[in-house]
Amino acid sequence: MSPVRILGIALLVAGIVALYFGWQASEAFVDQAHEALTGRFTDETMWYFIGGGVAVVVGLLLTLFGVRR
Repeated sequence: MSPVRILGIALLVAGIVALYFGWQASEAFVDQAHEALTGRFTDETMWYFIGGGVAVVVGLLLTLFGVRR
């Protein structure tokens, strides 16, 4: 297995973990109250979602279409 695919798998796993932490953070009382008052999640929660989503997409692309020989 090439190092690029291993990196892709690592990014995929890290992205899934970040999305999970973002989901957990969005369910917290403080974040629910912030969303109810402002209409959006806290910045920390949004960074979990954005970073996790980007990591999942890049990891999936690297895993599926890594360096072809």
